[in-house]
Amino acid sequence: MKVEIKGHTTILRDTVEPIADFCAKVTREHGQFVAQNLIIDLTPIEVDLAAVKLFSPLAKAHQKGKKSFVIVVKAIDFNAVPAHLHVVPSLQEAHDIIEMEEIERDLGF
Repeated sequence: MKVEIKGHTTILRDTVEPIADFCAKVTREHGQFVAQNLIIDLTPIEVDLAAVKLFSPLAKAHQKGKKSFVIVVKAIDFNAVPAHLHVVPSLQEAHDIIEMEEIERDLGF
């Protein structure tokens, strides 16, 4: 797992692990990232909707802490993704979502 910290956002990248192992590792180490917005970058690997859904419990837990959780994947059916998961095709869009959510939190939404 590769970790990159940019200000108030942490980007986690899966390097070579199977996606289920990567998800389990991020879940185990979630305490380290609880105060940061998280971007899970899965662009280096091919994933399907089932693999993205593995992050659902972690996303819910992280969002309860008033922090953003965004998954970046190359190509899936974005319309089939559950509404509570933020899944986007690029890192720039992930940063944009985080910025919008921070503005909403600042405004009290």
